[in-house]
Amino acid sequence: MRGIILSGGSATRLRPCTKVTSKQLLPIYNRPMIYYPLNTLLKAGIKEILIIVAPERAGDYLNLLGSGREFGCKFTYEIQDKPTGLPEAFVIGENFIDQEDVCMILGDNIFEDDLSREIKNFKGGGKIFAKEVPDPERFGIVEFNKDRKAISIEEKPKKPKSNYCVTGLYIYDKSVVEVAKNLKPSPRGETEIVDLHNWYLKKGELEVAIVKGEWIDAGTFDSLLKAQNFAKEKMQGKMII
Repeated sequence: MRGIILSGGSATRLRPCTKVTSKQLLPIYNRPMIYYPLNTLLKAGIKEILIIVAPERAGDYLNLLGSGREFGCKFTYEIQDKPTGLPEAFVIGENFIDQEDVCMILGDNIFEDDLSREIKNFKGGGKIFAKEVPDPERFGIVEFNKDRKAISIEEKPKKPKSNYCVTGLYIYDKSVVEVAKNLKPSPRGETEIVDLHNWYLKKGELEVAIVKGEWIDAGTFDSLLKAQNFAKEKMQGKMII
């Protein structure tokens, strides 16, 4: 399995902190933010990792992470010229993915759980990870039937059908590249990851795993502060880098 860390974008919600650096390079307690999603992939045994970055920050990532040798893996870098939707990462990574399964994690997502077994047990199709949240209207929401099987996924619904949101960790088989290529942009001009999930769901090939521990999407000042305190108190013994 190949891994992708998506670390593009301009992070305007974190200005002025992101005026001179990437959001994913900001410190979360004693490590750069990107170390946390990287830790998730490395613990699952993924050794070939594509890091997708904004063009003006590419040198910063290369200076920090290098070739990957320090971490016992191999890094490849690609540029995302402008944010055109999360599925675009699979198109950018087409040559890197080749004919392999791929696990993509967003560069600002921090997971308390060790998800290694869930990642290693992937059998094909798609697998996403859902977490119960108090404000489901802000996220992509998974609806389950009485057997706890996913039956629908909606992006930021006004009337959520559950409190389980889709987190920023996705596993797909090699079909994902062609599916992503054929997605049509939404009214906001980007392809939507929920459309990718629903393509696999309609085929009956999407598994939804539940995240039990803490999950933080560190894209706002409040969540950044929460991540700082959480990393100090809970993550130090869970990091291998």
